[in-house]
Amino acid sequence: MQRVNHTLLTEFILTGIPYPPRLRTLLFVFFLLIYILTQLGNLLILITVWTDPQLHARPMYIFLGVLSLIDMGISSIIVPRLMMNFMSAIKPILFAGCVAQLYFYHFLGSTQCFLYTLMAYDRYLAICRPLRYPVLMTAKLSTLLASGAWMAGSIHGALQAILTFRLPYCGPNRVDYFFCDIPAVLRLACADTTVNELVTFVDIGVVVASCFSLILLSYIQIIRAILRIRTADGRRRAFSTCGAHVTVVTVYYVPCAFIYLRPGTNSPLDGAAALFPTAITPFLNPLIYTLRNQEVKLALKRMIGGPRTKSKV
Repeated sequence: MQRVNHTLLTEFILTGIPYPPRLRTLLFVFFLLIYILTQLGNLLILITVWTDPQLHARPMYIFLGVLSLIDMGISSIIVPRLMMNFMSAIKPILFAGCVAQLYFYHFLGSTQCFLYTLMAYDRYLAICRPLRYPVLMTAKLSTLLASGAWMAGSIHGALQAILTFRLPYCGPNRVDYFFCDIPAVLRLACADTTVNELVTFVDIGVVVASCFSLILLSYIQIIRAILRIRTADGRRRAFSTCGAHVTVVTVYYVPCAFIYLRPGTNSPLDGAAALFPTAITPFLNPLIYTLRNQEVKLALKRMIGGPRTKSKV
């Protein structure tokens, strides 16, 4: 079989998301505000959890602080590059930059997936095993579990990046997406991608399905325990501690399942769905956790109000 000599690519062009040209400035300002507010909101949660003595030693808020770090990272990897799409000149991304973007996105994304599972397990222990909770879930154990999530995420991200970029890329170099992600990049490979698509489907499918199943099992037990609470106020307080987590899990998992668990598809809706885990969810998480979590709101008041507020509380 005759082989054609191709020059391997040194850069890619990200086509971004389709938009009417008249909305170029508006969209740039919109995503700039989203990015700034995401960083400020998550930084505020980090500072609040770290400085408040009632929060920083509790497992639930250790996980929340890690989630804020992940959200800041994902937003910084994706959104600034997305905003370049709304500038007059398209700036290519270097091959090494594309590799790094894909790796860090899947590293942080899978770590977030594992972290949501740990947060669900933490809520399960707190509601279903309240008397043994301080023994079963200590600050040291939660730190170790969060470290394990980081390690597992880094391995997953490295696996996906190695499998994707072991293939030759010799042109064209236009990635029909707003960042370097597996399905869009694989379409440019100068080789058969069947094995890659299968491994991606199985690997991401196993991670998403197993994490989601564990979260679902945790909440089945949580709902059973809450329904056994006799007072309406007790049930309301128990539900309120889980409401924020259920909301962010739903916003995160539904778009991810839509994008990665349909091998061989190329839907224009993929880009819109990908905006949720990359830009919208990191922006919403601080709002969800501050608006629905009474302890975080009180901690913010103590931090902003200073000693006088602390003495009143």
